[in-house]
Amino acid sequence: MPYYVYILAKEKNSTFYVGITSDLAKRVYEHKTNTADGFTKKYNVKTLVYYEIFDDAENAIKREKRLKRWNRRWKIKIIEDMNPNWDDLYDTL
Repeated sequence: MPYYVYILAKEKNSTFYVGITSDLAKRVYEHKTNTADGFTKKYNVKTLVYYEIFDDAENAIKREKRLKRWNRRWKIKIIEDMNPNWDDLYDTL
Protein backbone atom coordinates (compact mmCIF):
# COMPACT_ATOMS: atom_id res chain seq x y z
CA MET A 1 0.00 0.00 0.00
CA PRO A 2 1.45 3.38 -0.92
CA TYR A 3 1.67 6.24 1.54
CA TYR A 4 1.84 9.88 0.57
CA VAL A 5 3.45 12.86 2.22
CA TYR A 6 1.95 16.02 0.81
CA ILE A 7 2.04 19.78 1.05
CA LEU A 8 -1.00 21.99 0.60
CA ALA A 9 -0.73 25.75 0.15
CA LYS A 10 -3.22 28.57 0.47
CA GLU A 11 -1.53 30.30 -2.46
CA LYS A 12 2.01 30.73 -3.78
CA ASN A 13 4.47 31.45 -0.94
CA SER A 14 1.63 31.57 1.57
CA THR A 15 0.45 29.27 4.37
CA PHE A 16 1.54 25.60 4.12
CA TYR A 17 0.22 22.35 5.55
CA VAL A 18 2.23 19.11 5.58
CA GLY A 19 0.31 15.86 5.93
CA ILE A 20 0.42 12.10 5.41
CA THR A 21 -2.21 9.72 4.03
CA SER A 22 -2.69 6.36 2.33
CA ASP A 23 -5.32 7.80 -0.05
CA LEU A 24 -4.10 11.12 -1.44
CA ALA A 25 -7.06 11.89 -3.71
CA LYS A 26 -9.58 11.25 -0.93
CA ARG A 27 -7.63 13.22 1.67
CA VAL A 28 -7.10 16.27 -0.55
CA TYR A 29 -10.79 16.16 -1.50
CA GLU A 30 -11.62 16.30 2.22
CA HIS A 31 -9.42 19.38 2.59
CA LYS A 32 -10.95 21.03 -0.49
CA THR A 33 -14.54 20.46 0.69
CA ASN A 34 -13.82 21.46 4.31
CA THR A 35 -14.89 18.06 5.65
CA ALA A 36 -11.53 17.86 7.42
CA ASP A 37 -11.71 20.07 10.50
CA GLY A 38 -8.57 21.74 11.72
CA PHE A 39 -5.76 23.87 10.34
CA THR A 40 -6.58 23.62 6.63
CA LYS A 41 -10.23 24.48 7.17
CA LYS A 42 -9.42 27.36 9.52
CA TYR A 43 -6.83 28.91 7.18
CA ASN A 44 -8.44 27.90 3.83
CA VAL A 45 -5.42 25.83 2.72
CA LYS A 46 -6.63 23.71 -0.21
CA THR A 47 -4.13 23.57 -3.09
CA LEU A 48 -2.05 20.40 -3.47
CA VAL A 49 1.37 21.70 -4.54
CA TYR A 50 3.69 18.80 -3.66
CA TYR A 51 3.65 15.11 -2.78
CA GLU A 52 5.96 12.13 -2.39
CA ILE A 53 5.10 8.43 -2.52
CA PHE A 54 6.44 5.84 -0.06
CA ASP A 55 6.12 2.07 0.10
CA ASP A 56 5.82 1.93 3.86
CA ALA A 57 4.23 3.98 6.60
CA GLU A 58 7.36 4.22 8.75
CA ASN A 59 9.41 6.08 6.14
CA ALA A 60 6.47 8.28 5.21
CA ILE A 61 5.96 9.28 8.84
CA LYS A 62 9.67 10.07 9.22
CA ARG A 63 9.59 12.24 6.10
CA GLU A 64 6.44 14.07 7.22
CA LYS A 65 8.02 14.89 10.58
CA ARG A 66 11.19 16.09 8.86
CA LEU A 67 9.29 18.34 6.44
CA LYS A 68 7.25 19.85 9.27
CA ARG A 69 10.51 20.99 10.89
CA TRP A 70 11.86 22.54 7.68
CA ASN A 71 11.93 26.28 7.31
CA ARG A 72 9.78 28.07 4.75
CA ARG A 73 12.63 28.57 2.24
CA TRP A 74 13.36 24.82 2.09
CA LYS A 75 9.68 23.97 1.59
CA ILE A 76 9.38 26.51 -1.21
CA LYS A 77 12.47 25.00 -2.87
CA ILE A 78 11.11 21.43 -2.96
CA ILE A 79 7.69 22.65 -4.12
CA GLU A 80 9.22 24.65 -6.96
CA ASP A 81 11.53 21.79 -7.96
CA MET A 82 8.49 19.56 -8.51
CA ASN A 83 5.88 22.16 -9.38
CA PRO A 84 7.45 25.44 -10.58
CA ASN A 85 4.10 27.05 -11.43
CA TRP A 86 2.45 26.08 -8.15
CA ASP A 87 -0.31 24.27 -10.06
CA ASP A 88 -2.97 22.37 -8.15
CA LEU A 89 -1.76 18.80 -8.56
CA TYR A 90 -5.10 17.38 -7.39
CA ASP A 91 -6.35 17.37 -10.98
CA THR A 92 -3.47 15.11 -12.03
CA LEU A 93 -4.14 12.38 -9.47
